[in-house]
Amino acid sequence: MLLRPEDLPQVANEMMNMLHTEELEVFNRFHDAIVAKDIEKIDEIFPEILFDVEDHFSTEEQMMEAQGYGFYQMHKNDHDTMRKKLAKFHMRWEKLKSPTELQNFLENDFKQWIKLHISKWDSEAALHLNAAG
Repeated sequence: MLLRPEDLPQVANEMMNMLHTEELEVFNRFHDAIVAKDIEKIDEIFPEILFDVEDHFSTEEQMMEAQGYGFYQMHKNDHDTMRKKLAKFHMRWEKLKSPTELQNFLENDFKQWIKLHISKWDSEAALHLNAAG
């Protein structure tokens, strides 16, 4: 398990919390397959990871844009940075099939990023979204 649900900060917007919980479930399954070095399972879950992350980020971005959130572009830039990293690791996975590389990325980069992103960017955005109605 990469992260327990209680390890993720909660924000003032239930939709965002739901997106985080759903994404965490997929990432935990992905991490379990990586730790087990189950190449077939990693191949199966990686596209789901990419889809889920895009769905999560796009949903948040649409909500922020619709409510005129002032820090929308900075928040989106943080999403875009992670989109690029995941795309890079997916391309490397397709060539190298290295569970160790993915495990290092998830445990040393993604895990820290998601907690920081939620506590900073998502917390601020959630307050704005709730205030905007």
